Amino acid sequence: MAKLRITWVKSGIGYAEVQKRTLKALGLRRLNQSVVHHDHASVIGMIDKVRHLVEVEEVKS
Repeated sequence: MAKLRITWVKSGIGYAEVQKRTLKALGLRRLNQSVVHHDHASVIGMIDKVRHLVEVEEVKS
């Protein structure tokens, strides 16, 4: 299964509370932090909600 590296690159200030909670649900706590998740439909959906705040890249195992 593929893995995705998600990096928080833009502040959530001024955006909806739902988007801020989505960042927390992804495990992101501070700007420029990266987390690695499996490529699941639920993770893809969360990324889609905050695509303007994060960068996503595929990780080679």
